Amino acid sequence: MLQQGIAILGATGSIGQSTLDVVSQHPDRFRVVALTAFRQIDLLTAQCAQFKPDFAVIADESLAGALTEKLHKVSPDTVVLSGVTGLEQVATDPKVDQVMAAIVGAAGLQPTLAAVRAGKRILLANKESLVMAGALFMQEVQQSGAVLLPIDSEHNAIYQCLPQHAPLGVMPAGVEKILLTGSGGPFRDRPLDQMDCVTPEEAVAHPNWSMGKKISVDSATMMNKGLELIEACWLFGVSPEQIQVVLHPESMIHSMVQYNDGSVLAQMGNPDMRTPISYAMGWPERIGSGVGHLDLFEVAQFNFEPPDLQRYPCLRLASDAMQTGGDAPMVLNAANEVAVEAFLEKRIGFTEIAAVVERALEYWAVESVDNLLQLQTKDQQVRQYSEELIKEMRWARA
Repeated sequence: MLQQGIAILGATGSIGQSTLDVVSQHPDRFRVVALTAFRQIDLLTAQCAQFKPDFAVIADESLAGALTEKLHKVSPDTVVLSGVTGLEQVATDPKVDQVMAAIVGAAGLQPTLAAVRAGKRILLANKESLVMAGALFMQEVQQSGAVLLPIDSEHNAIYQCLPQHAPLGVMPAGVEKILLTGSGGPFRDRPLDQMDCVTPEEAVAHPNWSMGKKISVDSATMMNKGLELIEACWLFGVSPEQIQVVLHPESMIHSMVQYNDGSVLAQMGNPDMRTPISYAMGWPERIGSGVGHLDLFEVAQFNFEPPDLQRYPCLRLASDAMQTGGDAPMVLNAANEVAVEAFLEKRIGFTEIAAVVERALEYWAVESVDNLLQLQTKDQQVRQYSEELIKEMRWARA
C-alpha cells in the first residue's frame, strides 16, 4: 500500500494529538512529513522523537534555536523551520498529500490557504478559515482542485449524511435543513443571574469533549456553535435560515440532515475526535479510529431542546453576522478571539465576551472581501479596537 504523507498543522493541540493517534494505528497507510506547534517545544520534541518527521515547524521564531538543540538528540534528521514561512513551506511540500489544518484561530488561515492552492487534501479543523474568508477560501478550493474534508464533528457528521460524493459549497437536491447539534456547554442549566460569576476554570471544563482552552470557552458561550453555523453555510451552500441549532446534552448525535421526503439522517457515535479524523484521512474508505462502539442501551435516551438566545447571545451574533455578509464574520471572530483571551486572563467577565463582540460589530462598517491582505489588515484593526474596549470596561469597573 502506497503511504500518504501528512503534515499536521497544530500537532500539539488536541486535534493534532488525536491525528497522531490515528496515524500510529495505520503505519502502513500514513507517514508524518511535518509537525508544527506554536510554542510547545517539549511536546513537539516528543512527537518528533516518535514519528521522525522530515520537518518540524515552530511558529514562534524565537524558539527555533531551542527546538533545533532538542531535536539534535532525538530526531537529528528532522529539519527545523519557523514562522508563517515555515508553515506554508510544509503545507505545500511535494511529499505531503494530506494537511491536517488544526491551528486554532486566525493564525491558521494563511498556511491552510497555501495548502489549498497547492491542491492538497485539506482536513479542515480550523473553522476560522471559513469564518474569516469563506468566499475567498471556497473559490480557491474550486480553482485548485484541492479536496476539502471537514473535521469538526458536526460538519463531518453532516457530510456523512449527505448524498455520497456530494460537492461541497452546493446544497444537494432534496436537502431542506441542517440540524446542527451542540451540548450547550457547562452552563446550560445555570441560572442567568449567576452567569456573571463564571470563572475561566469553570468555562474550560467541558462536560463531554476534551478541547483546548479557547475552544472550550467558545463552547460555553456557544460562539463555537455560531462559528460552526457560519462554516456550515460555506461548506454546504445553505443560508442561516436553513440551519437549526439543536441542544443535545449527550453529544452522541453529532448532527443531522433533514430531507424533503420527511427523512432525517443522523450520524451517531461516542464523542471522540478520532472518528471524524479517521473518516477524513481514509476517505472514501473507512479505517479504524480506535474509538469504542456506541452502546445504545447504556445511553438509553437522547434529549433535544432549542437554545436560549438570552443565555447564548454569541450564537445570535454569529447568525446575524453571516446574514449581514461581507467581512462581518471576520469582525465577529477577531473580537471574540481577543475577548476570550481577556476572559482567560481574568481581565473581563464571562458575559462581557458577548458585549465586546457586539460593540465591535456595531462599530465597524461592513465591507466586501476582495483579497487576503485587506482582510488581514482589518482583522488587526478590529483586534486593536477590541483591546481598547476591554480597557474601557476595566476602567468603568475601577
